[in-house]
Amino acid sequence: MNVHFIIHEAFEAPGAYELWAESRHHTIGSSRVYLGDKLPDSTQDIDLLIVMGGPQDPNVTLAQCPHFDSMAEQRLIRLVIEQQKSVIGVCLGAQLVGEALGAPFSSSPHPEIGKFPISLTTRGKDHPFFSHFGDSLEVGHWHNDMPGLTPDSEVIAVSEGCPRQIVAYSDLVYGFQCHMEFTPKVIELLIRDAGADLHATQDRAFIDSISTLRAHHYEEMNETLFIFLDKLADHYQLTRSR
Repeated sequence: MNVHFIIHEAFEAPGAYELWAESRHHTIGSSRVYLGDKLPDSTQDIDLLIVMGGPQDPNVTLAQCPHFDSMAEQRLIRLVIEQQKSVIGVCLGAQLVGEALGAPFSSSPHPEIGKFPISLTTRGKDHPFFSHFGDSLEVGHWHNDMPGLTPDSEVIAVSEGCPRQIVAYSDLVYGFQCHMEFTPKVIELLIRDAGADLHATQDRAFIDSISTLRAHHYEEMNETLFIFLDKLADHYQLTRSR
């Protein structure tokens, strides 16, 4: 399977998504746009497109951030979807998936930074790709916004601070506002980037302290993510063989 990452910033690393791709011996490509990498010219060598997060939002212009071309990314996402390939958007990536499908992003009711539980909706509990999540699961968070919903999308999971944590746009396209890819290494990158801004938000309801962020264990949610990705990959291969 050919997995391609769009990575917006060094500190928004693919973490467990990349570990999964490596462990399953998938072919890995990436567009590290913060280094000036171009987006793929075609989708020929993409089976799964994973669009990572970033401090931007989908309305940020090239004038505001010269390495982030929101509209070009949305065009690529639409093309991958139209060719019946798979897309996962993470945080900003999830918002870009929604935008590409005509569903504008919006502000989340509460910012969330840390590790807090998500609860599966009735549809989430019935969805075969998420059956192993249980009723709830503690996962990573680092966001202010959330993805939009299309008429056909289904909310798979919610949290106390955000009503759109995981969205299924189709059987091959998913938005994860939450960060199940966090590892201790990724957390350190985010803490280093956030700096004093993170200290200034400590009094909010869903913001962990730096020491708590470092103390969390992320392995269980990583393993849960791996099982979801295995199910998605198996389903994708089945659709391609028809």
